[in-house]
Amino acid sequence: MGGIKTEIYKKIGMMEFLPSVDSALFCPTALSQRSDNTVVFPGFCDVHVHFREPGFSYKEKITTGSAAAARGGYTAVCTMPNLNPVPDSVENLRAQLDIIERDAVIDVLPYGAITVGERGEALADLEGMAGDVVAFSDDGRGVQDEAMMREAMLRAKKLGKLIVAHCEDNSLLHGGYIHDGVYAKEHGHRGICSQSEWGPIKRDIELCRETGCGYHVCHISTKESVELIRRAKAEGVDVTCETAPHYLVMDDSDLREDGRFKMNPPLRDKADREALLEGIKDGTIDMISTDHAPHSAEEKAKGLEKSAFGIVGIETAFPVLYTKLVKTGFISMERLMELLVINARKRFNIPFRKNDYTVWDLDAEFTVDPADFLSLGRATPFEGWKLSGVCLLTVKDGKAVYQKG
Repeated sequence: MGGIKTEIYKKIGMMEFLPSVDSALFCPTALSQRSDNTVVFPGFCDVHVHFREPGFSYKEKITTGSAAAARGGYTAVCTMPNLNPVPDSVENLRAQLDIIERDAVIDVLPYGAITVGERGEALADLEGMAGDVVAFSDDGRGVQDEAMMREAMLRAKKLGKLIVAHCEDNSLLHGGYIHDGVYAKEHGHRGICSQSEWGPIKRDIELCRETGCGYHVCHISTKESVELIRRAKAEGVDVTCETAPHYLVMDDSDLREDGRFKMNPPLRDKADREALLEGIKDGTIDMISTDHAPHSAEEKAKGLEKSAFGIVGIETAFPVLYTKLVKTGFISMERLMELLVINARKRFNIPFRKNDYTVWDLDAEFTVDPADFLSLGRATPFEGWKLSGVCLLTVKDGKAVYQKG
C-alpha cells in the first residue's frame, strides 16, 4: 500500500515473509490519521504472558488478553501455566486448549507445567503434553529441588522441549516484595535479594551443561544473572534468556507507594538496569517478553506490601521500547525486531508466517491511559508516560484482528 514502509523486512532478512498490505483492511479513520512514517513489521512474539484462563477469568480472559496482544502488535504469545487447573496433565491442558481454540484471535501457545500443580513435588505428565505445549515451565514458582530439575531436564531433552525457568530461591525471600535496595531501606519495606534469582540460574546452568537440555531463563533482572548467562553462552551451554521492558527503563529509584510498581522479580538497582541494557546491546539477552500479568483493581490497590505481584504491559511494550531505546539511538530498529520477533520464534520453534504482520505509525504520540486498555488489567508503571508509536493494524492469517478506530 502506497506510503507504508516495508524496508525493515529486507534489513532483518525476512523478504520471503513480506506481506501484501491490503488497504481494504484499514478502516477510514486509521488511513486518514496515519503519518508518512508508517511501517510494517512482522507480527511480534511474546513467550511470557498470563491470560488467566481457566481459573482466574476475573483478571483476564483469552478473549481480552489476545485482543490486547493484537493491539500491541503481537500475533503469537505463550501463556504461562499458573492456572486452575494447572496444565500438568493431558486432561487439565485440554481445559485451556478448548478456550484458546474458541476465543483466541492470535496464536496462543500454552506451556505445560514442569511439576504437578507447580508444587515441586512430582514431575507432571511431560510426555503426554509434549505435542500440545510450546515448552515446560513452573512460572510463578521456582523448582526448588535440584534433583527434580535434573530429571525434568533429562525428560524434556528426550522430548525436544525447552525447560523455561522462573528462577527464585524461596529460602532467600524472607517475606520480601520489592528489591532489597535503597528504597526498601529508606521506606521500611522487606526486600528480595538478588541472589534469590541468580543462585538458581547458576545451579540450572550446571544442570543444563550436564544434561544437554535446552534451557531458557524468564525475566532476568540482576547484573549477576546477565554475567552468568554471558559466561555460559561463551562456554557453549544451550541457554537463552529474556527480560521485560520495565527492567530496561526503570529501577528501584522509580518506585512509588502503589501496587502498580509491584512485580516479580522486582525493579532492581540502577546498576542492574545498566547491566541488562548492556546485555541487550551485546546479545546476551535474546528476547524481550512482557510478563503481562493482569490482576483485578482490588488486588492491585493495596500498596507495595500487600498488592498482588504483576503488571500489564503487552499494549505498551513496543511504544516503550521504541521511544526509550530506538529513538534515543541506544539500539537499532533491526535489533529491536530480533528481540521482539526473530529470536523468540527461532528458539521456541514458532513459525514465521507471511500473512501475520502489524502496521505502526511511528510519529504518532500518545499518553498511556490504563482506562483505554483492552486488557482487563489496568496496573501499569507507565501510566502517564508520553510515548511514540501507535498501532494502526494487526493482521493474523490475512485477517485484521486489531485496527485503530
